[in-house]
Amino acid sequence: MSDIEIRDDRAAGRLEAWGDGEVVGHIAYFVLESPEHALVPVHTIVEPAHEGKGIAGSLARHMYVMARDEGIVVAPLCPYVVKWAARHPEEAPAAAPELLRAAKEWLVAHPGRF
Repeated sequence: MSDIEIRDDRAAGRLEAWGDGEVVGHIAYFVLESPEHALVPVHTIVEPAHEGKGIAGSLARHMYVMARDEGIVVAPLCPYVVKWAARHPEEAPAAAPELLRAAKEWLVAHPGRF
């Protein structure tokens, strides 16, 4: 496989990993507006043929880099991103509990979104 390119499709709420001309993995996310702006990853999916190649970790890392570049935080609800963040605290600052609570409330209020 050629190198992976990470692309943010903010309108669709997808951070995509592209390789060999196709999407090989993605993180589905939304942007929380209140109580503060945050990127909220909900699901991480890697196509079965591409598992074990570090794609999910690259997506998670890129999510935190994007947030840092935008001056906002990541409030992860995706179990994979939560675990990745716990293993990389120097790259993935923890979100405040009230922000995580607000992200969960947003998700419950938008049941058809994910």
